[in-house]
Amino acid sequence: MMTFEDVKDDGRLWAVHFDGENLNELDRVFSQWNDAGWLLKFFRENFNDLVSYFKITKLDEAVYDTMADSDQLECLILDISPDANLDELFRPLENSRASEMMLSKEKARLQSRPKHASWLRIYAIKLNPGIYVVTGGAIKLTRTMQEREHTLKELEKMEKVRQYLVANGVIDDESFNDFINS
Repeated sequence: MMTFEDVKDDGRLWAVHFDGENLNELDRVFSQWNDAGWLLKFFRENFNDLVSYFKITKLDEAVYDTMADSDQLECLILDISPDANLDELFRPLENSRASEMMLSKEKARLQSRPKHASWLRIYAIKLNPGIYVVTGGAIKLTRTMQEREHTLKELEKMEKVRQYLVANGVIDDESFNDFINS
């Protein structure tokens, strides 16, 4: 079971809150990405990916870069100005997707950063242009999400939320609001 929290209180950005979890998924990922101890453990466990894909051998550098990127990404996502456009931040999960689809899977990341590409990802379901439901996030250190258990888990969560929405008659933001308010 899951519930949905209106992150910005304006109906544009929602976050899944899975039963049994203390935080919604957006708060959970930002909490992890700002926890130096959690990050150090993560990068120790994924050191080979960090070195082979990003050529970074210093764990403190990976932790620092993650925390800096997390702050920047959080500011972009939580920009509450009325003209903030989430469509500029979220992109199709599949880089090859050329057309729109119902309840599409999307990702957000920093587009440019010094030294190396950002490995932080926020995953979401797009209800309509400019309206998203965050399903989770991950530190992606490999070319594909299927290569590692932690990113594969994020794919599974995204599909679980998508299927839950479809099963409850949600096809867009209007039907989502009807579902939330019922």
